[in-house]
Amino acid sequence: MDGRLLGEVRIADDKDFLDFKQACLNHGDGWEQKYNKHGTVVYAKLQEASSVKLLKVSVTFKKVCAATLYDVLHDPEYRKMWDPNMIDAYEICQLNPNNDVGYYSWKCSPPLKNRDFVTLRSWLETGTEYMIINHSVNHQKVPPKKGFVRGISLLSGYLIRPLTSDSCHFTYLTQMDPRGSLPKWVVNKATQFYAPRMMQKIHKAAVKYPAWKSQHKPAWKPWLYPEQITVPRVNYDDLSPVVLAALPDSSSDIMEEMEALEEDFKDENFVKDEDTEPA
Repeated sequence: MDGRLLGEVRIADDKDFLDFKQACLNHGDGWEQKYNKHGTVVYAKLQEASSVKLLKVSVTFKKVCAATLYDVLHDPEYRKMWDPNMIDAYEICQLNPNNDVGYYSWKCSPPLKNRDFVTLRSWLETGTEYMIINHSVNHQKVPPKKGFVRGISLLSGYLIRPLTSDSCHFTYLTQMDPRGSLPKWVVNKATQFYAPRMMQKIHKAAVKYPAWKSQHKPAWKPWLYPEQITVPRVNYDDLSPVVLAALPDSSSDIMEEMEALEEDFKDENFVKDEDTEPA
């Protein structure tokens, strides 16, 4: 998967979904296993487009059917219940029944600034599997906000494959650059440890979802029923691609973070040794 959607404003086509699926299922071709515990396996792979590695998490969920997990990943109201790092999330506009542009922001621990993202999301249900993929775009009416660092999703997505009536195989694949002052090796290492925890949270949330949904607009699922969509239609004049080469290398936000990090680590045994830098 080459992240070819980044730098473009368009919906994902069949080849994009096929490439994404192959990247999820193929563990050779440069993938390196980084973690394997309790049925959760994490892989990482170097990519030419960015020093942030492509990360893949593979896990089997029991007591959760594929359709329920798909709903959990889509339902914005339920995400407020299981994602404690989320600050805000909303749809900005709709391209068609299976593609939208949305906003998401998350909390970062001090002294780091909070991050936010604007992404074009595409999803597909084939009857035997479910896929959701996204990549960053710019939206004229949702510019970078003061106090946040605008992150970049080169590619992120989910592949869900049914196993039995109450189990499924789940793959999360992502290449996300939070930008700002964080060294890329820190981003790569932290993501490898964070990803399994996120899988645990999603699994617990999915187990509880049917009971929660039965009490919260059980028939409302616009990701399945397009007639329920109320988000405005896209104005393509508002959208523009994210081009990595055109992004600034520094900003006042980055300088503020660097100064805060230097102060925070002043008394800490936190030294980046080129010989011991994590892979």
